[in-house]
Amino acid sequence: MTSRYIAIDWGSTNLRAWLYLGEACLESRRSEAGVTRLGGRTFEAVFAEITAGWKPEKTPVIMAGMVGSNAGWVTVPYLPCPTPLSAIGQQLTAVGQNIWIIPGLCVTQDDNHNVMRGEETQLLGARKLAPSSLYVMPGTHCKWVSVEGEYIRDFRTVMTGELHYLLLEHSLIGAGLPAQVESSLAFNAGLERGLDSPDVLARLFEVRASHVLGKLDREQVSEFLSGLLIGAEVASMTRDNSAGQAITLVASHFLAERYQQAFSLLGREVQSVSGDIAFQAGIRSLVHAVAK
Repeated sequence: MTSRYIAIDWGSTNLRAWLYLGEACLESRRSEAGVTRLGGRTFEAVFAEITAGWKPEKTPVIMAGMVGSNAGWVTVPYLPCPTPLSAIGQQLTAVGQNIWIIPGLCVTQDDNHNVMRGEETQLLGARKLAPSSLYVMPGTHCKWVSVEGEYIRDFRTVMTGELHYLLLEHSLIGAGLPAQVESSLAFNAGLERGLDSPDVLARLFEVRASHVLGKLDREQVSEFLSGLLIGAEVASMTRDNSAGQAITLVASHFLAERYQQAFSLLGREVQSVSGDIAFQAGIRSLVHAVAK
């Protein structure tokens, strides 16, 4: 494996880059120049800015995320599932000298059409750090990924994070609310409601009614809604899963704690891995593929 390389996570709204020497991170950088926020600049110009001084012309660069979408630098094909984990490193797309983009994954079945970009790299790292048969990857769009042996079998997406945002910012549920505050009590109350009643559509208007009737503090609506949505997600997605299935959360500390609470209330044990650590471990596992 090459000793020096650059890892880039280029999403829709943000861009992060790391310069590595072996497993040691020498420097990291952040930018708001995501795929949808280039500000009239080209991808090449933004890339040159984020890697300035890192000599990318002489250093392998591996990129993941929306940079490989149809709105990105180049369109990188999705790998159809089921697919071996090793196929990801074998299907990198070159976009310049020493620059490669990791492919996303897709599922095309009668009962499931899904895509992912970026999470596949976290999955590679999480697989090495915390082997499981089910990986739950919370975020704006939470991925539930089934892995069997060395194959990615299937995955589904739950829009929990985006739904929380839309309901608070663009629906009657959040209309006229004051600034929201953290509340473990409100979150736990919502979590229990969601776990007990995962058919959440019939429960959403009750969130507004609860604070209108004085049963829920107006400053705690966000926390209650978060618990309700996460509880409903976990209850519905584990309904058909074997109780003995090993589960790994791949998330930030904040989201991992919230999902762990939900699984705990269902009597399910889970392990967790930082999403950033998993991503960087995934990138490292792919570097040898371009260093040959």
